[in-house]
Amino acid sequence: MKKIIFAFAFASVLWSCKITGSSAASATKEIVQVAIDLNVVKDDKVMVTVTTPKFTTDQVTYHIPKIIPGTYSVDDYGKFIENLNAFDAKGNPLSVTKSDDNSWVISNAKTVSKITYWVNDTYDVESTHDIFSPAGTNIEEGKNFMLNTHGFVGYFTDKNTIPYQVTISHPATLFGATSMVDTDTSATKDIFTTSRYAELVENPIMYSKPDYTTFIVDGMEILISVYSPNGIFTAESITPEMKTMITAQKNFLGKFNATKKYTVLLYLTDVKGNDAHGFGALEHPTATTVVMPEMMPKDQLAEQLKDVVSHEFFHIVSPLAIHSKEIHYFDYNAPKMSEHLWMYEGVTEYFANLFQVNQGLISEDDFYARISGKIANASTMNDSMSFTKMSANVLTKPYKDQYLNVYEKGALIAMCLDIQIRESSNGQRGILDLMQKLSIVYGPTKPFDDKELFAKITELTYPEVGAFLATYVSGETPIPYDKYFAKVGLTKAKKKVPGNVFLDGQTPYITINPDTKEIVIIPEIELNDFMKTLGLKGGDIVTAINDKNYNLDNIYELIMGSQTWKENDAITVKIKRDGKEQALKGKVKLTYVEAEGLQATDASKSKIKEAWLKG
Repeated sequence: MKKIIFAFAFASVLWSCKITGSSAASATKEIVQVAIDLNVVKDDKVMVTVTTPKFTTDQVTYHIPKIIPGTYSVDDYGKFIENLNAFDAKGNPLSVTKSDDNSWVISNAKTVSKITYWVNDTYDVESTHDIFSPAGTNIEEGKNFMLNTHGFVGYFTDKNTIPYQVTISHPATLFGATSMVDTDTSATKDIFTTSRYAELVENPIMYSKPDYTTFIVDGMEILISVYSPNGIFTAESITPEMKTMITAQKNFLGKFNATKKYTVLLYLTDVKGNDAHGFGALEHPTATTVVMPEMMPKDQLAEQLKDVVSHEFFHIVSPLAIHSKEIHYFDYNAPKMSEHLWMYEGVTEYFANLFQVNQGLISEDDFYARISGKIANASTMNDSMSFTKMSANVLTKPYKDQYLNVYEKGALIAMCLDIQIRESSNGQRGILDLMQKLSIVYGPTKPFDDKELFAKITELTYPEVGAFLATYVSGETPIPYDKYFAKVGLTKAKKKVPGNVFLDGQTPYITINPDTKEIVIIPEIELNDFMKTLGLKGGDIVTAINDKNYNLDNIYELIMGSQTWKENDAITVKIKRDGKEQALKGKVKLTYVEAEGLQATDASKSKIKEAWLKG
C-alpha cells in the first residue's frame, strides 16, 4: 500500500497492494448466493441479502473482514454493517448475536435460509476511520457505487472455500466495470460467480455512467473505467498514457503473463466535500482501484498514474505468482503476516521504477534521483530493524510505524539484490530472472513456507545473495549502499534540484484566511527568489495565476500545478494588496535545493551498469 500525502496542499499517495492465490472451483454443490440491490438506497445504505448454504451445527458465525491482504491495517469493515438479521425458510427470524465488530453468531443454524443487512459506505465518513480510500466503499445513489466486495460481502465460518454467486441489480444508466464475467445479458442485472470467497474479494466492481476504454496488449485485455464527477477527465483522455505504460511493462516482464484481463478503476474525487481523501491505489490480481483528486492537472495525473498503477500492475509477479502460505490461506479476521514484505512490496516498487528507465520512459538521471530519494526517505526510518521481523509483526507497534519503509528500503533491498546478481552473473542475470524462476518453482497455487524462501533464493542464485539476505534483510545491519553502487560504477554526488515555489521544505510561504478562503502570502518571513522576482510581498492575497482563480477550494490544484512550471515560463499573478487589485507579470524563477544524487564515475563498470538498467 502506498500513500501520497500532500503537505499543506500536497497530496500524499498511499499505495497498497494485496493479493490472494486462486484455486479451482470446489466440486461440492454448496454455494453462497448474494444479492445486492443498487436501485434502493436508504440513508446512503444498500441492502445485501445472502442465501445461505446448509449447516450441520447449532450455531454459525458470519464474518465481515477485519483486515484484507495488502493493506497491513486493521480496518474493521463490520462497523459499516447495520441491522443484520437471519431467517429460516418460512421467513421466521432467528436469534443473532454480534460477538465483535466483524462477527455475528446465528442460532438454530441448521434452519437458517438467508440473512439480510444494510451496508454503509466509507468515503463520506473518512474523518471517522482510517480505511485507505482505494480499499473503501462508495454509495452515491444513481451516480457511483465503488464495490470493494470485502466491504459488502462476508463469509461463514468454514464455508469460505465454496463458490459464491453474486447478483447485482442496478440502474440501466450505470455500467459495472470489473474483471469478472457477467453471465446475465440484462441491462439492469449482473451475475458474477467465483470459486471461493478470496476470489470474490479480489474482484472490485465500480458502477458509474459508462466511461471506459478497452485495448489489447500482448494478449492481455485492458479495461480502463473512469468516474469523474465534474466531467473533467474521461477514460479516453488518459488511455494513451496508460497504453504506453502497460505496453512498456509487458515488454519489461517478458515471460510473465499471469492474467488475460486487467481492469483499472479510476475514481476521481472532488476533494471539497465529504468524499474520498486517501489518494493512491489498491492492487488485486486482475484489477487496480485508484483514487486521485479530480482537480489534479492532466500531466500530473498521468505521471501519478504511471507510478501508482505500474506498481500495482507489477503485483502480477508477486504476490500473485509468488507468495507464502500466510497470503494464500489468508485469515480475514485473525491474520498471520508473512516475513517477506521486502519482496511483495519492495521488489514491486523497484520494478515500478526500473521498468521506466529500462523502457526509455525516464532518463538514467531521473532513475538515480528516485533511488536517492528512497535512500533519503529510508534514512528517517529505523535502519537497524530486521526487515523480516518488521514484516511478520507489521500490525503491531513498533513495527507498524515502519511499514512505509517497504516502499523505500524494500525497493533498495531489491536494487542491491539486482546489482549483486548482475555482478555475480557477469551481467547475464538479474532479479527479474530470479522472480521468473521462483514463479516456476511455486506459482499462484503453490505457496512457499516463509522460513524456506531465502534458502531457495540462494539455491537459484549465488552464495553472496544468500549472505546479503541473512545480513541485511533478516539481520539488523544497515545496507552499505555505496558498496553496491560501486559495483555498477556509481558514486554519490550533491545536485541542485527544483524545489516548490510555495514551500521551503515542509514550511509554507502561503496560508489561508479561514473567513474568506483567500490564499495569503505569509507576512514577515523571508520570501524566496520566485516571489521576490515577481514583486510579491508578505500579506498579499493571491487571487489568480495565469488567469485561473484560486482559493482554498482548489489550492491542491495550485500547488500541484506549480510543480510543472519551468524556469523562465511567462507568469501573471493577480493579487490584492492593501485592498487594491493588481497584476504582477514576469517570468518563473524556480527555487533550488541541494539533494543527494548519483553519477557514473567508473567506466570499467559500464557493462554491468548497462545490463542492470537496460538488460
